[in-house]
Amino acid sequence: MPHQDFLKQTAKTLGADVIGFCKLDTPPLKDAPELCYALSIGVKLSDAVLKTIDSAPSFVYFQHYRTANTLLDSIAFRLSRELEKLGFSALPIAASQSLGKNNPYRGVLPHKTAAVLSGLGFVGKSGLFLSTEYGSKVRLATVLTDMPLQSELPIIENGCGNCTLCQTACPAGAIFGELPTTNGERNFDPEKCSKYMKEHFQDVGRGSVCGICMRICPKNKL
Repeated sequence: MPHQDFLKQTAKTLGADVIGFCKLDTPPLKDAPELCYALSIGVKLSDAVLKTIDSAPSFVYFQHYRTANTLLDSIAFRLSRELEKLGFSALPIAASQSLGKNNPYRGVLPHKTAAVLSGLGFVGKSGLFLSTEYGSKVRLATVLTDMPLQSELPIIENGCGNCTLCQTACPAGAIFGELPTTNGERNFDPEKCSKYMKEHFQDVGRGSVCGICMRICPKNKL
């Protein structure tokens, strides 16, 4: 797959730490069903930054999180340009996405869906994507395209086992401690998570993110 080798090399040159490919089970855009293939892109978060998270997010984590999103958006945008140069359509999906006030906890496509189908990892009990290489300390973005792409890795079985550290550590009580389902039901409550962050962590920054469940995950090997 010469095009996939080119995209992987380009993504790594632009700053991506992981990249995978897949065909989606259902095209996410009704008006563009041809965009049924996905490039899943991930960047690793700093170990030193994550160690600053304790019982609350830190200022440096808040800034680091936003910087990682900016990098991912740039990588997705530039990969989309390369796909168009090759004669294909491409639609980058931002690292942090929302369908607006009426549906604030969903986006065009969950990045972790593309990452799982690409064989890059699995979704844990926290609802976070857990990378094979980096655990939960990754941020993701996705590029949709009509370029035929083939997954190069097998889908990975959930590896949480009996661990419930994220559920115990979550200050919002938003994690159910259950494995994710295959019918679209969440294993955590994003509204409860968001509400707690807005009530308790606004001094860290506007739209602050918690990170406690990510910090505590033993898959991270900090």
